[in-house]
Amino acid sequence: MCLGIPGRIRDTRDDRGLLMGTVEFGGVRREVCLAYVADEVVPGDYVIVHVGFAISRVDEAEAVRTFEALREMSQLEELDWMRDVAEQGLAGQAAGRDP
Repeated sequence: MCLGIPGRIRDTRDDRGLLMGTVEFGGVRREVCLAYVADEVVPGDYVIVHVGFAISRVDEAEAVRTFEALREMSQLEELDWMRDVAEQGLAGQAAGRDP
């Protein structure tokens, strides 16, 4: 099964002609290629990331709904890491913190 995980773009930069950025997933930050969505996103936007590539822009409400669905799905043992990330993201949003 392949999943796209919602994350929030923290910063962007040009890396030899490719738009790259730091994307945060419930407190965990990863380097992500933003080339597929380069004309659509700015820091603060939410994107769906699959294997290191942002594949689409989503609004914050959709990102929260996706986190919730992933949290519910992650009752399966092999998805424990995803549940932890989803719960951290939802907790930060519920507390009104900047995720």
